[in-house]
Amino acid sequence: MSGNGRLNVGIIGAGPVGVVLGLALAGAGHLVVGVSAISQENRERAEAMLPDVPLMDVPEILQQADLVLLAIPDEELIPTVNGFAEAGLWHQGQIVAHTSPEYGYSALAPAAAQGAIPLAIHPAMRFSGTSIDLVKLPDAYFAVSAPKIALPIAQALVIEMGGEPVVVEEESRAKYAEAFSVAASFSAMIVNQAIGLLEEAGVENPRGLLAPVVRTAVEQALAEGHQPLDPEAL
Repeated sequence: MSGNGRLNVGIIGAGPVGVVLGLALAGAGHLVVGVSAISQENRERAEAMLPDVPLMDVPEILQQADLVLLAIPDEELIPTVNGFAEAGLWHQGQIVAHTSPEYGYSALAPAAAQGAIPLAIHPAMRFSGTSIDLVKLPDAYFAVSAPKIALPIAQALVIEMGGEPVVVEEESRAKYAEAFSVAASFSAMIVNQAIGLLEEAGVENPRGLLAPVVRTAVEQALAEGHQPLDPEAL
């Protein structure tokens, strides 16, 4: 870390989440030193969104980075962390943050065993992988989990990126992930089904018709809070 608190940031995974959070960290004054991308799509996204950041191999990124951001699919997180640990790539005092909703900081235990500081930072929003996402970050909440002594680091990083940190305890992480999945995926599926029904009915502009209905229903549900569901009503 430099004297002014700037971190050298390395990004593993150039999907929509990785590149946007990399942009947000750069905007907060940190230096993104490298990004790792495997697929051609991700390489092109990294080159478009982070044009001044070199594409690097993982060992080089881990050697240079004070903060490693693991923005990779949930199912790849634990094998990746274990693999890096077996190769001895983590180092003392390095901050390691993953963006998975499903896991807390305990998923980073192999890195922590080699002296790294483990953080779980999940932004509760859908990403397009474009600069439009940066505008949405100030309205987003981030689920953060970390050892008690490191929790202020996780919270500070989220605030620097423009988000609002919300502490989710380690044992509640699975339930949080389920809630996020239901809200994000199930609601989109229902809206998609409703659009299809209106198209079959020959209704013009079904998306325009549904938009105020969906917004009003969601706003009302948010205002009312949790209400036990009636199985007969379902």
